[in-house]
Amino acid sequence: MYQAATSEVGGLFPLLAANGVPAVGARMGYDTLSGGAFYCHPIEWLLRGLATNPNLVIFGEPGRGKSSTVVAFCLRMMLFGITTLISGDVKGEYTPLLRALGVTPIALGRGSPARLNALDLGPLASRWNGWSLTRQREELTGVLGRWTKLLAALAETQGYAPTVTDEAVLAAVLRRLVGAGDGYTALTPVTIPDVARELADPAEDLWREARFAGRREFLDHTRQITDALSNLVLGPLAGLFDEPTNFTLDFDAPVQSMDLSLLRSRGDQAIAVALTCLGSWSSLITDLQDDGEIRIVVRDEVWRQMRLGLRAVQAVDSDLRLSRAERKIQLLVMHKPSDLLSVGAAGSQEVAIAKDLLALCSTRILLGQSTRVADELATDLALSEREQDVTTGWAMERRGRALWKIESSPGYKVQTVLSPTELAIFDTNAQLRARTGPAT
Repeated sequence: MYQAATSEVGGLFPLLAANGVPAVGARMGYDTLSGGAFYCHPIEWLLRGLATNPNLVIFGEPGRGKSSTVVAFCLRMMLFGITTLISGDVKGEYTPLLRALGVTPIALGRGSPARLNALDLGPLASRWNGWSLTRQREELTGVLGRWTKLLAALAETQGYAPTVTDEAVLAAVLRRLVGAGDGYTALTPVTIPDVARELADPAEDLWREARFAGRREFLDHTRQITDALSNLVLGPLAGLFDEPTNFTLDFDAPVQSMDLSLLRSRGDQAIAVALTCLGSWSSLITDLQDDGEIRIVVRDEVWRQMRLGLRAVQAVDSDLRLSRAERKIQLLVMHKPSDLLSVGAAGSQEVAIAKDLLALCSTRILLGQSTRVADELATDLALSEREQDVTTGWAMERRGRALWKIESSPGYKVQTVLSPTELAIFDTNAQLRARTGPAT
């Protein structure tokens, strides 16, 4: 619907076509080609056959409006009862939104008392007694499998690639520690130090269960993975992910965030390990909520996590593939396609899987980019020459401008529009202005 003064009505072209996107979901701004409002609702796009999955990926140079576009989308989807989990806010960019909504973000790192057990039982412990034995076995099998993959991925971050035997041993240790062998009567909390101690001082029935000839053979074989897990307890992440969780997520809140900005002083690897732990933990927590709600999971700078090795890449790949079944909208935030190439050596399995992640995101939001990066996007996403020109020309002229591609359909030139209140909340340059002070 258009409104105009009578002096302008005569100049309207009468045969304009709508942009083809249903008017449901977050109203992001306007489509400059049709002049109509542009709405985004990945679930509706999936149900109406416009997309094959609900996932999104957003590319853009710093300062082009990535964060404000992401936050505007999450904020406006709250009107439809869809909550958001920021699974690792590396720079603290989403904290102003949470505070504006009266939500206190959970900060991890220097000076923060918050601790997150990477092997936290979450809702599993509180719901355990209300489940049948069959349900208990099913849920525990899934959780133990997730924990085993997480510990293997964390060991890989320390330079050791776990073997199949290592994973079998880890699975056996976890089952013993959590109490799965006593008839499923109760569950015992487990931490990474517990696993490391069990590996370093194994009981006789453990190494027999793992089919080792003796204790010495067991210790010799598991020495490297034991040392790798011990390094996590004693290294730059000591105390963050190896102690009992001391906070509770409020799932009635419209948004929750894990602020990792305090971890920056501990280095890139510390942040990457934190993202891996948070990804596994948040998936477990949201999976077990079993409330039927749809959630947006924002994964900022996900390439950091994937640089840790093959298992970290596979974890992200699995989350994207399961998004429909788990009622999640995975939203990946990146700078450029080459971020995916940096997760491993050229031609490696890590790079091959990472590049395929783009196919698991039906919606691609392409903000302004330099010509070189735009060439990469054009190749990876099969952009037309006109679409490529949009990312290097029109989108570079103003913040919040982007080419929105849904599957292989022609892209939409969308200008995201923020209200004055949103502009104040999403101001990622506020800290710079605060430090420089007023001009004299």
